[in-house]
Amino acid sequence: MRSGWVLHEGRVLAAADIADRLMERSRGLAGRPGFEGALIVTPPVPVHSLGTRSLDVAFLDRDLRVVAVVRLPPWRLARPRRGCRAALQASAGCFERWRITVGDVLEVCEVDSGPEGGPPLFPTS
Repeated sequence: MRSGWVLHEGRVLAAADIADRLMERSRGLAGRPGFEGALIVTPPVPVHSLGTRSLDVAFLDRDLRVVAVVRLPPWRLARPRRGCRAALQASAGCFERWRITVGDVLEVCEVDSGPEGGPPLFPTS
């Protein structure tokens, strides 16, 4: 799993894990009690809170613009929204603290994974 930071208007919101492999995407935040950061799932899959606490979920388009925000109670499922390319997940209440709303454009800065870097968040092919 790759790591990075989520930013909004130059302000660091949280450390983030980037789940871009099948097993990482399907697991989500389940089994990660006390997780303080954010999880970016790309491409987005239905987000679940099965076996976990309430979650904040933001669906993002190709430009990392927030197209929808959902508070997901425990044991629920949220399907990706039309046109979204990623889902940002965090513990419930984080988006209020971070002041994330529909229309905001976020930025993801990945932690350098070596001289060749990692694959882009949204591959062009």
